[in-house]
Amino acid sequence: MNPTARKTPFASGAGPDWREVTPGERFIIRTAAADTAGLYTMLELVADPRNGVPMHVHANEEEHFVVLEGRVHLVRGDQAVELSAGDAATVRRGTPHAWCNLSDGPVRMLLVFSPGHLEKMFRFIGSLQGDDLQAILESNESQGSTVVGPPPFDGIYSVMSPRPRP
Repeated sequence: MNPTARKTPFASGAGPDWREVTPGERFIIRTAAADTAGLYTMLELVADPRNGVPMHVHANEEEHFVVLEGRVHLVRGDQAVELSAGDAATVRRGTPHAWCNLSDGPVRMLLVFSPGHLEKMFRFIGSLQGDDLQAILESNESQGSTVVGPPPFDGIYSVMSPRPRP
């Protein structure tokens, strides 16, 4: 490697800050939509055991999951699969889906949204102070992501039933 090479990230819109969706679920924007002319945005997400999301639909985006560590349960349409480190799956726009971490350890995964317009929603969610769950749900709706039901597993912490803060 060239010793004079830049050591700063190439992505201008990806900040160094981890942000929280709900207690036990945090993300960082790894590739900003601005850096891909809106083609996609990529998040890294870490979820504690029993964290997940309610059933929802993206009107405009495909969502791609790449599991880096741990295991995640994914329901898409009428299919349910368990993804482990190294596995990947795609959810096509308009398909009801949800994921959760049913394991005893954290899950770490990359989420790629194509096109990348949902980044705006994640930036808003990450900027909220406290647990303004109604604002999260309204932001999802305004960005074309509609919650259509609770998480498909019992005892899951999500925006509908967040983990209590310590």
